[in-house]
Parts: sequence; C-alpha cells; structure tokens
Amino acid sequence: MAHPNLTLIGALRQAAQNLRDGAPYAWGHHGSCNCGHLLQTVTHLTKEEILRHAHTGIGEWTEIAEDYCGVTSAPAYLLISKLEAIGLTPPDIHHLEYLNNKEVLHRLPGGFRWLKKNVRDDVVLYFETYAQLLEERLLAYIDIPKPEVQQSMQVSVYQA
Repeated sequence: MAHPNLTLIGALRQAAQNLRDGAPYAWGHHGSCNCGHLLQTVTHLTKEEILRHAHTGIGEWTEIAEDYCGVTSAPAYLLISKLEAIGLTPPDIHHLEYLNNKEVLHRLPGGFRWLKKNVRDDVVLYFETYAQLLEERLLAYIDIPKPEVQQSMQVSVYQA
C-alpha cells in the first residue's frame, strides 16, 4: 500500500474532482487514463504532454512502472518517478490503473465489489475511497498533544 501523505491524498482527491467535473477520460490514452489523470494533477502537464512522454517507454503504465530504473533519464520513467515521489510503488500504480487493490475495494461505500477500469464513475469512487483510506492511516500516525489544563486560574475582577 502506498505511503500515506498529504500530497498523494490531495492528488487523488483533485484527480477525482477533475474527472467528476468532466475532464476528458479514456482508459486507453496514457494522458487521460487513471494514472494519466493523477499525473496531470501532480505534474500540471496536459494529457498530450503526458502522452508524448509516455510514448518514450513501452507498454501501459503498469509495464512502465515495473521496468522503472531510477538511473535512466527517459521521460516516461521521469513520470513514474513523479508517482513514486508522492508515495506510490509499482504495484500501487498497477492497482490504480486496474482499480483492483482489495483493501480499497473492501472500503467502498456499500461494501466490496469489483470496479471497471474504464468507467469514469468507478475511477472517481476508487480515487476517493483510496484517499480516505490513506487519510485514516495518516491520521493514525499523527500524535496531537493535548494542551495542559491549568489547575488554578486567576481571575481578576475590577470594581468600578
């Protein structure tokens, strides 16, 4: 499971909102598929720019992620490094493309069910559920100190 952090949680929510607001979506297009939308949010590149970079590698995002090498400077691999920089691993990238992380699917409103990778509403639901799961995990790591309550408080009363 991805490393929970504010950047990833915010990117998932923003990508979901962009899709909800009607951003172009096509699962077979590197720039406007599931990972493409997350990359648009993180990199501020257009779907066309992402497509150009993705075509420097071979295959789908899942294949590019599995073949990722941290020392190469190929643009497709640079995009994968952006996804890894926000806390995703190659298996996470695969799960994002195929909407099949069972931990996320078990957290869906209404219970577990399989989602379809090329259905906009399913992508939005998956992204939002994933963000919620990561947020809950992040909050579990945060220790918010409780303020010390003063035992005695002095109250001044002014008489007129």
